[in-house]
Amino acid sequence: MLAAAPEFLFPGVSGAMIFLFTDFGYEGPYLGQVCAVLARQAPGIPVIPLFSDVPSFDPRGAAYLLAAYTTGADRNDIVMAVVDPGVGTARRPIVLRADERWYVGPDNGLLAVVAQRAVRAETWEIGWTPVVLSNTFHGRDLFAPVAARLACGDEETSKTLDLKPVNAIEGATWPEEYPAIVYFDRYGNGITGCRARSLGLGVSLRIGAHRIEHAMTFADQPKGAALWYENANGLAEIAVNCGNAKEVLGLALGDVVARA
Repeated sequence: MLAAAPEFLFPGVSGAMIFLFTDFGYEGPYLGQVCAVLARQAPGIPVIPLFSDVPSFDPRGAAYLLAAYTTGADRNDIVMAVVDPGVGTARRPIVLRADERWYVGPDNGLLAVVAQRAVRAETWEIGWTPVVLSNTFHGRDLFAPVAARLACGDEETSKTLDLKPVNAIEGATWPEEYPAIVYFDRYGNGITGCRARSLGLGVSLRIGAHRIEHAMTFADQPKGAALWYENANGLAEIAVNCGNAKEVLGLALGDVVARA
């Protein structure tokens, strides 16, 4: 059944914030240009750069990060999510409402895991097109203005954005868990796309030639020893106590993790 036209609340009622989840990086103009659009079109709305270094060109891996790291967003917060190697092609721009949080981004699977895990999810294609739309920077030209309008929305917002209900999005059949490394943090810890409790706390994992024991904290293992644990956002994460797991274990994005 197709979703009806969405309802909106004023930000003064909802206390909306805008979270950015992108692969734009901190170098160059991209993040700054997006923030400038949001500041101009949604003045007074806090903008939080949650992730700016999501691995590029991998919407699937990013989808599991997005689902885990935005569970703390409040009702009516907006997440602008952009990992978009198909920018400028026929892939659809969409708005997703998942358990009363709003997501704006490309329909390339990036929003699929959020939708899958939500108790209630509704999706619309964005029919509105800005006067100026570049071929390669829809984050600035399309998704940021849409996120701003949602944050400042009223009963007319759905009309101005020309939101058209859709009943299926890309990635809808992806598995609930993705037991592979999808991100490395600044410490060299390897974050997987798999929720730790789906693996079973206390079990040993294998990645490549390495057998990794479970621990509750880093200090549960000696300095220099590898461990895996449930990170603060519920995902299985591989680390080396006081070391760099990526370097010590020779890990890479996409490495598969399994029970030993």
